[in-house]
This record gives sequence, C-alpha cells and structure tokens, in this order.
Amino acid sequence: MNVVEVTKALANETRFDIVRWLGDPEGNFRPHKDGKDFSDGVCVAVIQEKTGMSQSTTSHYLSILQRSDLVVPVRIGKWTYYSRNEATIKAYIKELKTQL
Repeated sequence: MNVVEVTKALANETRFDIVRWLGDPEGNFRPHKDGKDFSDGVCVAVIQEKTGMSQSTTSHYLSILQRSDLVVPVRIGKWTYYSRNEATIKAYIKELKTQL
C-alpha cells in the first residue's frame, strides 16, 4: 500500500465522503430500488444520487478509490456495487501512525 497514493485519493472531499458513507451504508444511502440489501455493497447509481454529481464523475471518483484499493467492486449483471476495503483502511491508518 502506498500511503501517498491513498492520501491523494482521500484528498478530494467527495471521495473522502464516499469512503466514509460506505462505512455505514444502511445509515447513509437510500435502499436499493430492487429491495436488494447492502451485503454486496452499494450500487453506483445510489452512490451517484448521494453525491449529487454526474454519473461519469462519480464513476471516475470510484475508479480512483478502486485503484487505491480503498473500495472493492462487485459486478452483478449489468450493475456494479462498491464496498469499503477495511483491510486497506486499517493498514493506511497504521502506516500513518508509524510514518507520522
């Protein structure tokens, strides 16, 4: 894990918010329209709705978070669902404590 790259990914307020919101999907996102729970993550459309940004910007932000290993995508049919990568987040916090 590259601490600087993860920090860059989190330096944008909306990307930071997405990672924070994914920590408690039930409390931060509306339910999926198909009644699906959040066990596979949160659908991109639901994340996009919460950000208030365009679909393309939201997808771009999610790809940055994915490249930094902060989120994990799961493809189900034509939909992609995202959840937090808790292992990376814990390792990042540990490295910050060690390096700073």
